[in-house]
Amino acid sequence: MKEHANGNGNGNDQVVFEIGVVIPRRVVQVKDESFECAHVLVQEFQKVGFVVERVIGIADEFIKLAAPLETLGRAAAALQIKKRTHIGMDLQFEVEEVEAFVKQPDGSVFSWFERFQCYCHLINGIVNNSDSVITLEFDGEQIYWEIGECLLQKLESENVVKQVFPLHDEKKRKTLLRSWAFHWWDLTNQPIDDIYSYYGSKIAIYFAFLGMYTRWLLFPAVFGLTLQFIDFGSLKLVVFPAFFIMVILWAVMFSQFWKRKNAALLARWPVSPAVEDDPEYMTPGRKGCSLQPPMELIKVFETDKVKGKEVFRRYEWFGRFMRFRNDAIVIFSIICLQLPFELAYAHLFEVASSDTIKFGLTAIYLCAIQYITKFGGKVCVRLIKYEDNENTEKRADSLVYKVFGLYFMQTYIGVFYHALLHRNFSTLRKVLIQRLLLSEVLENLVENSVPYLKYTYKKYRVRRKKKKEKGESREKIQFTSRVEKEYLKPSYSASIGEELEDGLFDDFLELALQFGMIMMFACAFPPAFAFAAVNNIMEIRTDALKLLAILRRPIPRAAATVGAWLNIFQFLTVMSICTNCALLAWLYDEEGKWKIEPGLAVILIIEHVLLLIKFGFSRLVPEEPAWVKANRAKHTIQAQDMCSKKLLRTISGGEKKFHLVKKLE
Repeated sequence: MKEHANGNGNGNDQVVFEIGVVIPRRVVQVKDESFECAHVLVQEFQKVGFVVERVIGIADEFIKLAAPLETLGRAAAALQIKKRTHIGMDLQFEVEEVEAFVKQPDGSVFSWFERFQCYCHLINGIVNNSDSVITLEFDGEQIYWEIGECLLQKLESENVVKQVFPLHDEKKRKTLLRSWAFHWWDLTNQPIDDIYSYYGSKIAIYFAFLGMYTRWLLFPAVFGLTLQFIDFGSLKLVVFPAFFIMVILWAVMFSQFWKRKNAALLARWPVSPAVEDDPEYMTPGRKGCSLQPPMELIKVFETDKVKGKEVFRRYEWFGRFMRFRNDAIVIFSIICLQLPFELAYAHLFEVASSDTIKFGLTAIYLCAIQYITKFGGKVCVRLIKYEDNENTEKRADSLVYKVFGLYFMQTYIGVFYHALLHRNFSTLRKVLIQRLLLSEVLENLVENSVPYLKYTYKKYRVRRKKKKEKGESREKIQFTSRVEKEYLKPSYSASIGEELEDGLFDDFLELALQFGMIMMFACAFPPAFAFAAVNNIMEIRTDALKLLAILRRPIPRAAATVGAWLNIFQFLTVMSICTNCALLAWLYDEEGKWKIEPGLAVILIIEHVLLLIKFGFSRLVPEEPAWVKANRAKHTIQAQDMCSKKLLRTISGGEKKFHLVKKLE
């Protein structure tokens, strides 16, 4: 296997550094660097096969790591990583048989997630294999590297290594800036394959979902604008129910066709659909924790299968009971604690006599709700630790369900209150416009400006600290190394539960809340779909710019679908059937006051029919395209043929050997 410095194996010998290690700059310089921490760390990195480069920054030192294909291949074989072969089977990777495996869309042998796994394995695998404790030095202090101890974990505990983080590939980053972030005239079109190659499947799946969702929004957006600007007169009592039915069918079809799109992407990318069943992904310097049943249970099952089945059954149902208990705790807390708080704020805001009091109430509410949400998120994370979830993605899904309940109450209860209190479409529309403008415009502004301000402030602090060390110097301090600039950038982390989720949690949450707002009150404000479409077109480019220019390169996550978020979208679709039927039940007259008398039976019939259609369409529209099924069937037949031939040759060879032994006897 030919070795390439960039670890891609695509014929490009240019070194691409993908991991950065941060070490504080030394104050005390030593003559003999043989046992100096940074020197030893560099030596150990080189021993495992990394290409290493040291960079001296303004406040810290940086060690950049690149892995040749040979090094990655050894790590992949040690990790027993399974990769897709040309016959469609996922087989354990072997260095000698590299040509048998399907390459990535960019020509790489390994995906970014697989490469990151290999980096983590190699870095965590650096241990003291000598027969004695090794004494290291850093800034005049001695550090004892115990036998069998991981070097990186030791240096992290001693604050010698500050952080290990992924680095941007500058060439690919600039290419994506041109073809993705700055490509506004393509509206929803995106280089999804390039995004997958650079960021991994989870982020690529999100942007594929966002692009498809935005394209599909264009149809109800046009319909909604037509209803807004054309006066249908007496026909409005027919047009609005028709719009409502169309929107529900649109949402149901979108969910089903997204599943088909998702299946097509997984067939196109060499990603196994079972990737979610992998163990928890690892972070450099930390070992992933296994979520498999305890070894004691496995031993009991091996010794006594009858007793073992009973023990496993109790273990399984206890885990399910814990999940049910945790969900019940969250729901009870939302109903008993958050709901009264939200209703109290909505009521006080309505009865407040002056704008000053309303402004003060809103300020207090915003501060309080942020604290409540953060506290609720921490409680959810602690509860999830006691659940028996198979892997990190399942635990993340559990967090999504729980935290979305908090945001659901926070986002929609005020709108429900206004709808029930006033029973006036014009008032309800004003509330929806305010909420949409606040959620769409202000959140986008905050989402993109806050990381940049954090980055600017960090650079200011580093410059200020350096100037203090130099004394009164008017010389402007410049950041010359890109790795130091990347280190100062904020990470792509979740606002809640960053132990389980990354920044996609907030992006998906924003989409789900938007979907709920435009769907549940579709009859009250049809142009909301146009607001959402315009916002999402901007969101695609601003999110791309945020990832490429403002934030560090995210740690890749293994995910083959959007996970719990699709279930939340489907839940909101069912909720929108109920809420829009409630809106239509009070058909408004010339004064805009809702009436409950006319058409109530028709509305109830429409509700039940739409609920049946919602669940019936899942049978009508297949979740996989026919070509995906045919391709999988073809690969299965090829694999069976190859296995059959190999088995027959083995049996035939065994028979010949048996007859030869008989003759010799």
